[in-house]
Amino acid sequence: MTWDRWTRWPSREALTWAGLSLARLWFVRVLRVVILASLLWDAFHKDRGWHLAAGVTVVVAVSLIGWAFFRVSFAHRLWPALALMALLLGAAFVAELGEWRVLAVVLWCGSAVSALERLPLVAGAPCVLAAMTGFAVYNDDSWLVTALTVVGLVLAGYTLRLDAEARGNAHRLLAQERAARAAEAESAALAERARIAREIHDVLAHSLSAQLVHLEAARLLIEGDATRQQILDRVVAARTMAREGLAETRQALSALRGEMTPVEDFLRELVTADRASVTVTGERRALPAEASQAVRRVAQEALTNVRKHAPGAKVQVCLEYGESEVRLDVRDSGGPAGELAASGAGYGLLGMRERAELLGGSLQAGPGEEGFVVTLRVPG
Repeated sequence: MTWDRWTRWPSREALTWAGLSLARLWFVRVLRVVILASLLWDAFHKDRGWHLAAGVTVVVAVSLIGWAFFRVSFAHRLWPALALMALLLGAAFVAELGEWRVLAVVLWCGSAVSALERLPLVAGAPCVLAAMTGFAVYNDDSWLVTALTVVGLVLAGYTLRLDAEARGNAHRLLAQERAARAAEAESAALAERARIAREIHDVLAHSLSAQLVHLEAARLLIEGDATRQQILDRVVAARTMAREGLAETRQALSALRGEMTPVEDFLRELVTADRASVTVTGERRALPAEASQAVRRVAQEALTNVRKHAPGAKVQVCLEYGESEVRLDVRDSGGPAGELAASGAGYGLLGMRERAELLGGSLQAGPGEEGFVVTLRVPG
């Protein structure tokens, strides 16, 4: 046994009733009531007069001292606890002299058990020795019965100490587990908020920036010497982008609710207005929400970049289901840059790459044999 074990206090969790079963809790309460009733009976059945008054006074006094000992030992205050233990042992000696036999036995035995259970062993051992010495000296039983009683009380006190420490450790572990679960739930909530913010940003930034480009072009055409048809085309394009943005917002909300349409259907609907073809290979399966959203956003942004940088180019969209990942290829045939090539990229290659890396995937974008190639790989 290490020195630290001799000097260490039982934990505060061990010195409370936390973790006690309901049956054991009621057993302790009933035991205390029975002991108190026995002490009062021992005082009342004696002669009346001053002896009765003294007996009741001693019972009340030791009850208050015991309550105070429990409080200061819970606060880990050593010297006040030892002083109160000394008062209890002194009260046991007074009870022997006053012929309150039941009170004396309860104080000798209770002090020993409480000292072992609630004090550091280096401080509790002398208290146990003093209490058991007093019990042995004034006990009328044979030496064998007395010795067995002393050993039993010491073992009971130490067993209660070990049980309280185990219960305190379990209570602390439970509190730590609850704190860890709360932290995990908070972290998950923050991650979900970040995901929602990213989805909203991706949709709105893509849609609003495109609308801004068309409206700005319409403004320049109005200020310049443009035809009505040119201005109307810009306004219609801006309205179309607004309508698409609204549809994308609804899709994002549906994705957050777990109501996404299959990726293949989304891609075919996405390329309806473009000279694009969609090819799907591999065994189709439902993708995780984040992976599905990554495929949708990358395809959407890649097609937007084609409209900006190579309008009219042919586009091939290939979705391939692998064993542990899904791959998306968007290839265009190239062409002259459009008038929107200098506008903001909305989501952009950087945003696509960040989305892929957050999922443990990768994104490659660069010139191909004819035009530009965007390749996304994400676990799925």
